[in-house]
Amino acid sequence: MSKPTPETPPERPNDTSSNQQDSNIGQRADTTPTDSDLHAVEDKKAKPATDVSLISGESKPRKYKTDNQSFFMQRGYQILLVLGLIAAFFLVMVYQTLFGRIDQPQKMVTIEQGQTYYGLLPQWQQQIPLFSTSIAKLYIKSQVDAPLHAGIYQLPENPTMAEALQVLEQGAKAAMVKVQIIEGKTSKDLYQALRDNPGIKKEVLTADSDNASIAKALDLAGILPDGVVNSNDPIVNHNLEGWFAPDTYYYGEGTSDKQVLTDLYKRQQQALTDAWENRAPDLPYKSPYEALIMASIIEKETSVPDERPLVSAVFNNRLNQGMRMQTDPTIIYGMGSRYEGNIRRRDIDEKTSYNTYQIDGLPPTPIALPSAASIEATLHPADSEALYFVATGNGGHKFTNSLNAHNQAVKEYLGVMREKRAQTPPP
Repeated sequence: MSKPTPETPPERPNDTSSNQQDSNIGQRADTTPTDSDLHAVEDKKAKPATDVSLISGESKPRKYKTDNQSFFMQRGYQILLVLGLIAAFFLVMVYQTLFGRIDQPQKMVTIEQGQTYYGLLPQWQQQIPLFSTSIAKLYIKSQVDAPLHAGIYQLPENPTMAEALQVLEQGAKAAMVKVQIIEGKTSKDLYQALRDNPGIKKEVLTADSDNASIAKALDLAGILPDGVVNSNDPIVNHNLEGWFAPDTYYYGEGTSDKQVLTDLYKRQQQALTDAWENRAPDLPYKSPYEALIMASIIEKETSVPDERPLVSAVFNNRLNQGMRMQTDPTIIYGMGSRYEGNIRRRDIDEKTSYNTYQIDGLPPTPIALPSAASIEATLHPADSEALYFVATGNGGHKFTNSLNAHNQAVKEYLGVMREKRAQTPPP
């Protein structure tokens, strides 16, 4: 008997996918799941497929293991490196402060009364890189026991602060003597001041010394013109007038007069050299020595600082025009010890080596010890056409361009002086 054929149900639109699912189910039923598959399923259930932190931009801070030995070693090395750099920089500052050198030649330095060590520090601070004022002050406070003493000290070439302090500290161990010479005084005044100073040892200024012996003892050959060295005039011969810088100085007790005069000469020579190298153009002076002569005349003619360039202009103009200088201080200097306080007509008419009413041009030597300010004024005269000047009687001078105006200024001066005499009660 034949078996009945099963009736096939009609097809439906979704049967295909259903059959496939049944087929797949059958296939999965025949496959045994592995451990890895189970873990994968569990992972998928535990966290989403997409990392939300990447979408939101939020990130968790990275955590270091604080018990990691390499971490502490690296951080320690960094700290040590920074501390080492700081220490190295500090050591460089200390070295530069104490042993950095100032670029300057060997020279004499005058310390005035009341100056302090701290007041000297700005010079080093300006010239030495990495110089520390605080370190310098600490060094002075810890190493220097005595205050700074007034005096003249010779600093070595290119000194360090430590070397300079060592030199300056010696002043505290020696008694100091004062040597004062006022601007406009003469070399004779300076010689006498040194002779009268008991703290100065006499080597040059002996009882029988004269111009020639003093010049020889100081070994200043070559600074005087031949006309001065070979002059028959005793005032002119070997006269070192003008060559010593006037000022107030302090020396250690027992310093020789030769040392003092040599120091003052070097200071004056330096001032003259500096001014000459920077002089104005078209001046009538052929040498620094001629400028020194003029500076001494300007020093004697006025004590008013602002008038120095004007006085310089007057003499500059007169020399350029071939006029005689006609300055009274030259008469007085040429008279020497014969001057008694007044200039008389016969003194004006007397022809001496210095009387600029009777000689052309400059006198043979300076007539006083000029200041650095007068030297500077000589080589930088004011822009003026003045040819004359006369005292006003009330301090200062009146400068004029013509002889008529000058004569009128003279009359005004005489009138002022008459009024003053009339108002002065008799002695």
